[in-house]
Amino acid sequence: MSRLASLVRRVSRLGRLVSVGGRTALSLDTNPVPADWTHITKVDPEREKRLPLAYPLYLSHTGAVSVGGSQDVTNNNTEETFAVVNAADVPAFHEPSAADHVTGRTRDAADFMAVPEVLNGDSEALVGKLGRGIEHVREELAPTYIDEKLPIPLGEGTGDRLSAFAGAWMMEEAVFEAYIIMNLDSAAAREANVTEADLLDPEAAKHRAIAAENHLDSEVVYVEYSGTFGGEEAVDILEAVDEGVSWSRVWYGGGLDSREDARTVLEAGADAVVVGNVFHEVADEEADLYAAASEAFATAPDRETVRDFVESEVDTEATHAASYLSTITAVPDPERRATRYLTAGVHTALQLRDIAEGLSDPDAAALRAAIPETPPGASALADAVEDADGLARQLGTALLAERTGVADDGLPVNHIGLTL
Repeated sequence: MSRLASLVRRVSRLGRLVSVGGRTALSLDTNPVPADWTHITKVDPEREKRLPLAYPLYLSHTGAVSVGGSQDVTNNNTEETFAVVNAADVPAFHEPSAADHVTGRTRDAADFMAVPEVLNGDSEALVGKLGRGIEHVREELAPTYIDEKLPIPLGEGTGDRLSAFAGAWMMEEAVFEAYIIMNLDSAAAREANVTEADLLDPEAAKHRAIAAENHLDSEVVYVEYSGTFGGEEAVDILEAVDEGVSWSRVWYGGGLDSREDARTVLEAGADAVVVGNVFHEVADEEADLYAAASEAFATAPDRETVRDFVESEVDTEATHAASYLSTITAVPDPERRATRYLTAGVHTALQLRDIAEGLSDPDAAALRAAIPETPPGASALADAVEDADGLARQLGTALLAERTGVADDGLPVNHIGLTL
């Protein structure tokens, strides 16, 4: 072994010692996943899973957004989803289900990449997909990233070494999520080949979590019921997992749509709850209300009239909007806030509809000029984003472009649930 190689090895071992000692002997929280993320919203790039027009208002209360899905996901719709989510001023990370969903754009857009590892599936789910992912990063993503970022071409040998370094560094920066999948009817269980024999009791789940933290260095242990609430069984598993780990974050996902259930799993030991389906259902709810309001109002009324209309059309307490907000335990009076946010989405859309109906064969410049100085929705967005006028203008211009068929390279509003 050369002197340089020996020195690098010693430095590497020292770094490892400092890391392990810091999080064990010194009880330092060195986990890169923020501890104050107690609520995470999962946003699926799949075309059928849309966002409400008022999505920045809802997402202003979540800790972070996880972008990823298991069906009909591509690198293109993933990049589009990040463009929409990033405009809402909320932390967002990428949880890819396939290696080619990771691109230079997604890497730049995401706070970090979260790599799933299934602890109770087959070996393919634990290491096979990971191997293919690392190969993609090393042989495709890293070289492309280097070529885009460096102003001059490199020689073959230097380029290969730099690409290898970049690929290794990208994986070093990644966060690893150790999944315990407990719903056999879920897509996640089918993809990981989780069978009845693979379901874990609390003690076995605890042991897998200990191995994930101490051997795999998994930053997150994710107890996943995927679409159904785990109830008492989930509580028992979370309590056991929480007892077994001290550094890894413990997340729970599956069937959450009420404050009671969210509190139950948080009190059982989850550091954060992950909510997905109910958020996408808010988009359908908002779109239905807008369709009804379009029939009821020939021109956009004031916001108070729209609020009265919303309250007459739906039982706010029973809405998906209220259900989603209720899973964020720090949000006071989720029913009242749901009324405000549904009103904001519908009122904004009605105002934009009126603008669209006043346009005749517009071009891109005419669309931009049609948006007033204070764009529709800006006052509502002021509570959620710093540049409310700018975001409202982007959303308005893109929706008008979609309505009128004008080419627009702004926000990809095909991910918004309603159309004008």
